[in-house]
Amino acid sequence: MKFEEPVNEIIKRTYNVKSFRFKKPEAFDYKAGQYITVTLDSHGKKMSKAFTLSSSPTEKDHIEFTKKLTGHEYSNMLDAMEVGDTALISGPFGKMTFEGEYEKIALLSGGIGITPMISICKYSTDMKLSTDIMLICSDKTEQDMIFTEELEEMKKQNPNLTVFNTLTRASESWTGCRERICESMIIRELPDYAERAFYVCGPPPMVDSMMEMLHNMKIPDSMIHKESLIGY
Repeated sequence: MKFEEPVNEIIKRTYNVKSFRFKKPEAFDYKAGQYITVTLDSHGKKMSKAFTLSSSPTEKDHIEFTKKLTGHEYSNMLDAMEVGDTALISGPFGKMTFEGEYEKIALLSGGIGITPMISICKYSTDMKLSTDIMLICSDKTEQDMIFTEELEEMKKQNPNLTVFNTLTRASESWTGCRERICESMIIRELPDYAERAFYVCGPPPMVDSMMEMLHNMKIPDSMIHKESLIGY
């Protein structure tokens, strides 16, 4: 499906991350974890990027994507957008989806790769699924953590959702984990890892290392769903 819509809400998530919300057309249906392409037109120059939806299919009034603002040309065009500016949206695309197929899942995210995981967590919470979810988020610093308040609220509503944060460049005041996601962390935090389906999203090097780790842990490909960071 392809449609043009004005942005109706812009949410500043962190110092360099914004979410952009658009009215959801009635005919636009998608699954948690899917992505769209967004085309912007600035003074006659058109540019397109792909973004995982950070909204959930259960949210009927809007769709949302979330972007890390990197200073590149497209990113600057997006950063300059104001409510009422339009974008051409195509989709949905992607096969890294979740509709309740598994009893237990592990979501491994790096940085802005949390966006499909947020969609999956929102969907599972709103649908009151019994799926046991462990979300492991790896970020650089405390300032880079995204959707923390939303996840705290979801945890209150969903007793089956657990969130584990690790920071690789944390300040001295950070009392949590400082490791990169690794085999020993998975074994320690997820002793039942062999019973879970894994979803992985982040920068390509992170996704590659996660795939190597999961293969070393004998997780079959049929139980791994991955997406290299879209719109990075």
